[in-house]
Amino acid sequence: MAEPVAPDADDEGPIPAMQHLIENPFLLLFVGVAMPTVFYIVWGVMEMVGIPISPLGK
Repeated sequence: MAEPVAPDADDEGPIPAMQHLIENPFLLLFVGVAMPTVFYIVWGVMEMVGIPISPLGK
């Protein structure tokens, strides 16, 4: 007859950070909105910096 296994016997230690992210829907929503926002802002700033200055403005 098999001995009963304690529920915490297969606990391997601390939960990884990525598992916390995937299991928390609000944090996942925040990351899903914040990352594209930051990327688009950086992209827009890079585009504005790349516009040449008009010689007619002098």
